Amino acid sequence: MTTLTPVRAGVSLEALLAAKESRAARQADWLAHYQQPVISLTLVTPGAVKDSIRYRNTMGVALQACDQLLWQHRWPVLERQVLWLPTGAEALWCVEHSAAEIKAQCVEMEQRHPLGRLWDFDVFCPKNGQVGRHSLDLSTRRCLVCDEPAHGCARSRRHPVEEVLGRVERLIDGWFARD
Repeated sequence: MTTLTPVRAGVSLEALLAAKESRAARQADWLAHYQQPVISLTLVTPGAVKDSIRYRNTMGVALQACDQLLWQHRWPVLERQVLWLPTGAEALWCVEHSAAEIKAQCVEMEQRHPLGRLWDFDVFCPKNGQVGRHSLDLSTRRCLVCDEPAHGCARSRRHPVEEVLGRVERLIDGWFARD
């Protein structure tokens, strides 16, 4: 098994919180400016290392999948931004279409694609805020290790980070070794 070789060293909690605040500010700016739904993509990257070649490759697959989805549906993309940050890659799309339908399609991608469990697509509506899975009567995300609700395992730190990282690495290895 190959390990997640960092592009940069691990990041602090303070840096992660600052990146989250900055991303939320960009999302709010786009929502106010365009008055259209915004898709926000990050990766599920447990542990301190958030930027590695393997994570960048995984993000590349997610970017391609989302771009293809938007193109196939012919949904107008008003703006697209990708940031490769030490705190992890981030992408935003502003799309002229129904936020609920966009979210449903993003969830389907997360569930259908072999790497989709590592993708975190959030969709924001300019009028109603974040469109959650619950608003579409969809189940919550499952834990990478035990298939219980992911938020409960993450919050309680039920599994050692090495075990979760091992699962992430196996998902990535499985996808990139398929050829």
